[in-house]
Amino acid sequence: MAIQIPAPTPEDQFSFGLWTVGYAGRDPFGDATRPAMDPVYALEQLAAIGAYGVNFHDDDLIPFGSDDAERDAIIAHFKQGLERTGLAVTTATTNLFTHPVFKDGGFTSNDRDVRRFAIRKVMRNLDLAAELGAKVYVCWGGREGAESGASKDVAAALSRYQEAFNVLGEYVVDHGYDLRFAIEPKPNEPRGDILLPTIGHALAFIETLDRPELVGLNPEIGHEEMAGLNAAAGYAQALWHGKLYHIDLNGQNGPKFDQDLRFGAGNVRGAFWVVDTLLQGGYDGPVHFDFKPARTESDAGVWVSAKACMDNYLILREKVKAFRADPEVADALAEAKVAELAVPTLAEGETWKELAAWPLPDVEAIAARGAGFERLDQLALEHLYGVR
Repeated sequence: MAIQIPAPTPEDQFSFGLWTVGYAGRDPFGDATRPAMDPVYALEQLAAIGAYGVNFHDDDLIPFGSDDAERDAIIAHFKQGLERTGLAVTTATTNLFTHPVFKDGGFTSNDRDVRRFAIRKVMRNLDLAAELGAKVYVCWGGREGAESGASKDVAAALSRYQEAFNVLGEYVVDHGYDLRFAIEPKPNEPRGDILLPTIGHALAFIETLDRPELVGLNPEIGHEEMAGLNAAAGYAQALWHGKLYHIDLNGQNGPKFDQDLRFGAGNVRGAFWVVDTLLQGGYDGPVHFDFKPARTESDAGVWVSAKACMDNYLILREKVKAFRADPEVADALAEAKVAELAVPTLAEGETWKELAAWPLPDVEAIAARGAGFERLDQLALEHLYGVR
């Protein structure tokens, strides 16, 4: 059953990082297959395919080690590109993982000078992020971890991680910046054991901070599925905590290396439920695609895959809406008692005392009833397959 793919609109808030479309195809076993991309060219092409926003690591825009004059010229050129294309800077982040100085991490390096340098590097890019209008600052601790147990005092590392976020939170508040931080959990790669590897680890960590209200989450589909987790369930929990400040959408085929496929590739069924979770949960922030165009592609293929990320989201959104509007689905949801889960187990004013006096139901009769989940799941698959 064919559907008309809607055109992207600014309300969709679709965004891409300079490092995504600018990925040159280099991997641990092969050199780049595409040349370096001018950031303003990236803006022009993103605008041409209907994107709303862009984001960047500091080093994506300004090469590491640039002097102040070079930095100012690059920023001025980038601002002109933003004005000409109308793209918004939705988020920003800092590269604390590429340069060899960060080989043992940034915020949690054993070397105190590295930790101080890392915080300074973030502070400088926070200034630029605020200047360009970003509202969220993503924090991925890709090098915060270890390969051997003796090399890292984990408790001390967490204290230093905490210290860094507290300092940066103070920096944002003291400067009056309208910015919130979003931690991006990842279970493994490039470090053997990364700190804050999952949504649950990050949520617990956030509550220890001086300003927990400034810090939320940026879950990524691929990172969740690398750990064999259910991405939609993770997004739902982040929403439940009020901590889903940003999202990274891409594709992944199970627990292997971080593939960063275009959104909708890989686990398509999982992508369907992620979109459903975002719609049902009322997420209204940027919809960011953190993918890497395959190294087999030319420059033309980069923009085919970038546009496909948006198209696939819009296709799945239409399918999710059709699923939720289907009368047979409504009947199946009722049969499965899905809405009943939202009813408090104890009535208003009821305590354990009333529960203890509650007449027990016919447990065997309840146990004999089917849940109806298979029918419900099959209806979802039929909508996904396009036969309903």
